[in-house]
Amino acid sequence: MPEESEVRPPVVTPVRVVIGLCLVAPFVAMLWVGSFSRVDPTFIGIPFFYWYQMLWVLVSTSLTVTAYQLWQRDQRSRKARSGGVAR
Repeated sequence: MPEESEVRPPVVTPVRVVIGLCLVAPFVAMLWVGSFSRVDPTFIGIPFFYWYQMLWVLVSTSLTVTAYQLWQRDQRSRKARSGGVAR
């Protein structure tokens, strides 16, 4: 048994839970068809069914970017805590 035991940070952290939620939310929204399978309300003549899905393209892009930035920050902090050089 090595004398210097390495203390590792926990694998599941609140930041990683938020990252997971950011990545799962678009799938849940698109698979829950009952929430958007209707025509009204229309937006500039486009039925709800279509503009809701197109809105999720933008929302999922922003959630993915947020998840990526949180992941990068988490990795930098873990590297700094373990004694590595953070970029």
